[in-house]
Amino acid sequence: MRALRILLIIAVILGALFTAVDRVAVHLAEGEAADRLRASEGLASTPDVDINGFPFLTQVLGGSLDEVQVGISDYEAGAGEDGRTIRIADLRADLKGVEFSGDFGSAVADSATGTATLSYDELLRTAKAEPTQVAPGITAEVVALSDGGNGKIKVALETTVLGTKLPEPVPVLSSVTVVDGNTVRVRADALPVLGGVEIAESKVRQITDFEQRIDGLPGGISLEKVQAAGDGVEVTVTGKGVRLAG
Repeated sequence: MRALRILLIIAVILGALFTAVDRVAVHLAEGEAADRLRASEGLASTPDVDINGFPFLTQVLGGSLDEVQVGISDYEAGAGEDGRTIRIADLRADLKGVEFSGDFGSAVADSATGTATLSYDELLRTAKAEPTQVAPGITAEVVALSDGGNGKIKVALETTVLGTKLPEPVPVLSSVTVVDGNTVRVRADALPVLGGVEIAESKVRQITDFEQRIDGLPGGISLEKVQAAGDGVEVTVTGKGVRLAG
Protein backbone atom coordinates (compact mmCIF):
# COMPACT_ATOMS: atom_id res chain seq x y z
CA MET A 1 0.00 0.00 0.00
CA ARG A 2 2.83 2.36 0.87
CA ALA A 3 4.47 1.74 -2.51
CA LEU A 4 1.16 2.37 -4.28
CA ARG A 5 0.70 5.60 -2.36
CA ILE A 6 4.19 6.71 -3.41
CA LEU A 7 3.43 5.90 -7.05
CA LEU A 8 0.21 7.89 -6.88
CA ILE A 9 2.02 10.87 -5.38
CA ILE A 10 4.70 10.69 -8.08
CA ALA A 11 2.00 10.48 -10.78
CA VAL A 12 0.24 13.54 -9.39
CA ILE A 13 3.50 15.49 -9.23
CA LEU A 14 4.46 14.53 -12.79
CA GLY A 15 0.98 15.40 -14.00
CA ALA A 16 1.19 18.80 -12.36
CA LEU A 17 4.64 19.41 -13.84
CA PHE A 18 3.45 18.38 -17.30
CA THR A 19 0.46 20.71 -17.04
CA ALA A 20 2.68 23.58 -15.92
CA VAL A 21 5.15 22.99 -18.77
CA ASP A 22 2.29 22.65 -21.25
CA ARG A 23 0.73 25.97 -20.16
CA VAL A 24 4.08 27.78 -20.34
CA ALA A 25 4.66 26.35 -23.82
CA VAL A 26 1.23 27.45 -25.08
CA HIS A 27 1.75 30.94 -23.65
CA LEU A 28 5.07 31.28 -25.50
CA ALA A 29 3.53 29.92 -28.70
CA GLU A 30 0.62 32.39 -28.50
CA GLY A 31 3.07 35.28 -28.19
CA GLU A 32 5.14 34.06 -31.14
CA ALA A 33 2.03 33.52 -33.29
CA ALA A 34 0.72 37.00 -32.40
CA ASP A 35 4.04 38.60 -33.40
CA ARG A 36 4.08 36.69 -36.69
CA LEU A 37 0.50 37.71 -37.47
CA ARG A 38 1.20 41.34 -36.67
CA ALA A 39 4.20 41.33 -39.01
CA SER A 40 2.48 39.50 -41.88
CA GLU A 41 -0.63 41.74 -41.80
CA GLY A 42 1.18 44.99 -40.98
CA LEU A 43 -0.96 45.61 -37.91
CA ALA A 44 -0.52 48.71 -35.75
CA SER A 45 -0.82 46.69 -32.52
CA THR A 46 -0.29 43.09 -31.47
CA PRO A 47 -3.42 40.94 -31.92
CA ASP A 48 -4.84 38.58 -29.33
CA VAL A 49 -4.10 34.91 -30.04
CA ASP A 50 -5.54 32.06 -27.96
CA ILE A 51 -4.61 28.45 -28.68
CA ASN A 52 -7.29 26.12 -27.37
CA GLY A 53 -7.12 22.42 -26.60
CA PHE A 54 -5.19 20.40 -24.04
CA PRO A 55 -2.56 19.18 -24.05
CA PHE A 56 -0.85 21.67 -26.32
CA LEU A 57 2.45 19.79 -26.59
CA THR A 58 0.88 16.74 -28.20
CA GLN A 59 -0.73 19.03 -30.80
CA VAL A 60 2.70 20.53 -31.49
CA LEU A 61 4.16 17.08 -32.06
CA GLY A 62 1.41 16.42 -34.59
CA GLY A 63 2.03 19.73 -36.38
CA SER A 64 -1.61 20.78 -36.15
CA LEU A 65 -3.67 22.84 -33.68
CA ASP A 66 -7.33 22.02 -33.12
CA GLU A 67 -8.53 25.59 -32.62
CA VAL A 68 -6.98 29.06 -32.59
CA GLN A 69 -8.90 32.24 -31.77
CA VAL A 70 -7.64 35.58 -33.06
CA GLY A 71 -8.76 39.07 -32.08
CA ILE A 72 -7.79 42.28 -33.91
CA SER A 73 -9.13 45.51 -32.41
CA ASP A 74 -8.69 47.66 -35.55
CA TYR A 75 -7.93 46.54 -39.08
CA GLU A 76 -7.42 48.76 -42.12
CA ALA A 77 -8.92 46.93 -45.10
CA GLY A 78 -8.77 48.00 -48.71
CA ALA A 79 -11.76 50.00 -49.96
CA GLY A 80 -11.29 49.86 -53.73
CA GLU A 81 -8.69 50.34 -56.42
CA ASP A 82 -7.75 53.94 -55.59
CA GLY A 83 -5.77 53.09 -52.44
CA ARG A 84 -8.52 54.06 -50.00
CA THR A 85 -8.94 52.07 -46.79
CA ILE A 86 -11.80 51.39 -44.40
CA ARG A 87 -11.48 50.58 -40.71
CA ILE A 88 -12.91 47.28 -39.50
CA ALA A 89 -13.35 47.11 -35.71
CA ASP A 90 -13.33 44.16 -33.27
CA LEU A 91 -12.45 41.46 -35.77
CA ARG A 92 -12.74 38.06 -34.02
CA ALA A 93 -11.99 34.83 -35.86
CA ASP A 94 -12.23 31.20 -34.80
CA LEU A 95 -9.84 29.04 -36.84
CA LYS A 96 -10.02 25.24 -37.03
CA GLY A 97 -7.35 22.74 -38.04
CA VAL A 98 -4.31 25.01 -38.11
CA GLU A 99 -1.28 23.37 -39.76
CA PHE A 100 1.98 25.11 -38.88
CA SER A 101 5.75 24.98 -39.17
CA GLY A 102 7.91 24.50 -36.09
CA ASP A 103 8.74 28.20 -35.67
CA PHE A 104 5.25 29.41 -36.69
CA GLY A 105 6.86 30.89 -39.80
CA SER A 106 3.87 29.55 -41.68
CA ALA A 107 0.40 28.66 -40.40
CA VAL A 108 -2.71 27.81 -42.43
CA ALA A 109 -6.18 27.08 -41.04
CA ASP A 110 -8.48 24.61 -42.74
CA SER A 111 -11.48 26.86 -42.03
CA ALA A 112 -12.37 30.07 -40.25
CA THR A 113 -15.49 31.89 -39.10
CA GLY A 114 -15.70 35.21 -37.34
CA THR A 115 -17.36 38.54 -36.72
CA ALA A 116 -16.46 42.22 -36.99
CA THR A 117 -18.07 45.65 -36.87
CA LEU A 118 -18.21 48.31 -39.56
CA SER A 119 -19.14 51.62 -37.93
CA TYR A 120 -21.79 53.87 -39.46
CA ASP A 121 -19.25 56.70 -39.66
CA GLU A 122 -16.93 54.53 -41.77
CA LEU A 123 -19.76 53.42 -44.05
CA LEU A 124 -20.99 57.02 -44.38
CA ARG A 125 -17.76 57.91 -46.16
CA THR A 126 -19.03 55.86 -49.12
CA ALA A 127 -22.45 57.51 -49.34
CA LYS A 128 -23.20 60.60 -51.43
CA ALA A 129 -22.40 63.04 -48.61
CA GLU A 130 -22.62 66.16 -50.73
CA PRO A 131 -25.65 68.04 -52.10
CA THR A 132 -26.75 66.47 -55.38
CA GLN A 133 -29.58 67.69 -57.61
CA VAL A 134 -32.34 65.10 -57.92
CA ALA A 135 -34.93 67.40 -59.60
CA PRO A 136 -35.07 71.06 -60.66
CA GLY A 137 -34.66 73.13 -57.49
CA ILE A 138 -34.25 70.06 -55.22
CA THR A 139 -30.98 68.72 -53.83
CA ALA A 140 -30.34 65.92 -51.34
CA GLU A 141 -27.40 64.39 -49.51
CA VAL A 142 -26.86 61.60 -46.98
CA VAL A 143 -25.97 63.13 -43.61
CA ALA A 144 -26.23 60.15 -41.25
CA LEU A 145 -26.58 56.38 -41.00
CA SER A 146 -28.05 54.58 -37.99
CA ASP A 147 -29.81 51.44 -36.82
CA GLY A 148 -33.28 51.20 -38.32
CA GLY A 149 -34.30 48.07 -36.42
CA ASN A 150 -34.84 44.51 -37.66
CA GLY A 151 -31.43 44.44 -39.33
CA LYS A 152 -32.12 47.53 -41.46
CA ILE A 153 -30.13 50.75 -41.84
CA LYS A 154 -31.80 54.13 -41.50
CA VAL A 155 -30.38 56.58 -44.05
CA ALA A 156 -30.99 60.25 -43.24
CA LEU A 157 -31.33 62.55 -46.26
CA GLU A 158 -30.91 66.29 -45.85
CA THR A 159 -33.08 67.93 -48.52
CA THR A 160 -33.10 71.47 -49.86
CA VAL A 161 -36.07 72.76 -51.90
CA LEU A 162 -35.67 76.01 -53.84
CA GLY A 163 -32.84 77.07 -51.56
CA THR A 164 -34.67 76.24 -48.32
CA LYS A 165 -33.46 73.32 -46.24
CA LEU A 166 -36.22 71.10 -44.86
CA PRO A 167 -36.40 71.31 -41.04
CA GLU A 168 -35.71 67.58 -40.52
CA PRO A 169 -33.75 64.99 -42.54
CA VAL A 170 -35.91 62.54 -44.49
CA PRO A 171 -35.50 58.98 -43.11
CA VAL A 172 -35.09 56.10 -45.56
CA LEU A 173 -35.21 52.49 -44.36
CA SER A 174 -32.68 50.41 -46.28
CA SER A 175 -31.54 46.80 -46.56
CA VAL A 176 -27.87 45.92 -46.22
CA THR A 177 -26.45 42.85 -47.98
CA VAL A 178 -23.20 41.24 -49.13
CA VAL A 179 -22.37 41.07 -52.85
CA ASP A 180 -19.65 38.79 -54.27
CA GLY A 181 -18.10 38.20 -50.83
CA ASN A 182 -16.31 41.55 -50.82
CA THR A 183 -18.91 44.32 -51.08
CA VAL A 184 -21.47 45.77 -48.67
CA ARG A 185 -24.56 47.05 -50.50
CA VAL A 186 -27.10 49.50 -49.02
CA ARG A 187 -30.38 49.79 -50.97
CA ALA A 188 -33.56 51.67 -50.04
CA ASP A 189 -36.58 49.45 -49.43
CA ALA A 190 -38.94 52.21 -50.60
CA LEU A 191 -38.28 55.56 -52.22
CA PRO A 192 -38.82 58.70 -50.13
CA VAL A 193 -40.86 61.71 -51.14
CA LEU A 194 -38.59 64.76 -51.27
CA GLY A 195 -40.13 68.20 -51.08
CA GLY A 196 -43.57 66.82 -51.95
CA VAL A 197 -42.41 66.14 -55.50
CA GLU A 198 -42.44 62.79 -57.30
CA ILE A 199 -38.90 62.21 -58.52
CA ALA A 200 -37.56 59.61 -60.96
CA GLU A 201 -36.41 56.46 -59.16
CA SER A 202 -32.98 56.50 -60.79
CA LYS A 203 -32.33 60.02 -59.55
CA VAL A 204 -33.30 59.21 -55.96
CA ARG A 205 -31.35 55.96 -55.88
CA GLN A 206 -28.23 57.85 -56.92
CA ILE A 207 -28.38 59.26 -53.40
CA THR A 208 -30.02 56.57 -51.27
CA ASP A 209 -28.22 53.51 -52.64
CA PHE A 210 -24.49 52.86 -52.44
CA GLU A 211 -21.88 50.12 -52.14
CA GLN A 212 -18.66 49.73 -50.16
CA ARG A 213 -15.99 47.32 -51.36
CA ILE A 214 -13.88 45.66 -48.65
CA ASP A 215 -10.68 43.95 -49.81
CA GLY A 216 -7.65 42.36 -48.20
CA LEU A 217 -9.14 40.99 -44.99
CA PRO A 218 -6.65 38.96 -42.90
CA GLY A 219 -5.67 35.59 -44.31
CA GLY A 220 -8.00 35.91 -47.27
CA ILE A 221 -11.27 35.64 -45.32
CA SER A 222 -14.35 37.08 -47.03
CA LEU A 223 -17.67 38.65 -46.11
CA GLU A 224 -20.55 36.23 -45.60
CA LYS A 225 -23.37 38.24 -44.03
CA VAL A 226 -24.08 41.77 -42.75
CA GLN A 227 -26.76 43.16 -40.48
CA ALA A 228 -27.40 46.62 -39.06
CA ALA A 229 -27.10 46.93 -35.27
CA GLY A 230 -26.84 49.64 -32.64
CA ASP A 231 -23.12 50.45 -33.01
CA GLY A 232 -22.76 49.78 -36.72
CA VAL A 233 -23.06 47.01 -39.25
CA GLU A 234 -22.33 43.57 -37.79
CA VAL A 235 -20.24 41.58 -40.24
CA THR A 236 -19.90 37.79 -40.41
CA VAL A 237 -16.77 36.51 -42.16
CA THR A 238 -15.70 33.06 -43.34
CA GLY A 239 -12.86 31.40 -45.16
CA LYS A 240 -11.10 28.21 -46.25
CA GLY A 241 -7.35 27.72 -46.30
CA VAL A 242 -6.87 30.88 -44.23
CA ARG A 243 -3.22 31.87 -43.94
CA LEU A 244 -2.12 33.27 -40.58
CA ALA A 245 1.57 33.59 -41.35
CA GLY A 246 4.08 32.81 -44.10
